[in-house]
Amino acid sequence: MKNEKGFTLVEMMIVMLVISVLLIITIPNVAKHNTNINTKGCEAYVKMVQAQVQSYIMDKNKVPTMAELISAEYLVENTGCPNGTKVVSIDSEGKVTAVAKTTP
Repeated sequence: MKNEKGFTLVEMMIVMLVISVLLIITIPNVAKHNTNINTKGCEAYVKMVQAQVQSYIMDKNKVPTMAELISAEYLVENTGCPNGTKVVSIDSEGKVTAVAKTTP
């Protein structure tokens, strides 16, 4: 008899079954938390823009618009929320909010 080292077909099938079960359990959980992740990302972006607005107010002594923040290089670009459903805006008092996009 030969002493062949390697995996049998049954062993490979068992490994594939275990990997498949792990994927079936994991993927729905990741998809379920997607909205929560987007919400947290939007909240973080609003806080970052609020910090840049406060910095601009301390430097220039006036409340900026988003265009002024971008042109003064306080922000790279006006991307809005990471999920793309909300737009960040600055009111006349310097408060930053995220509002839902309106479709034309």
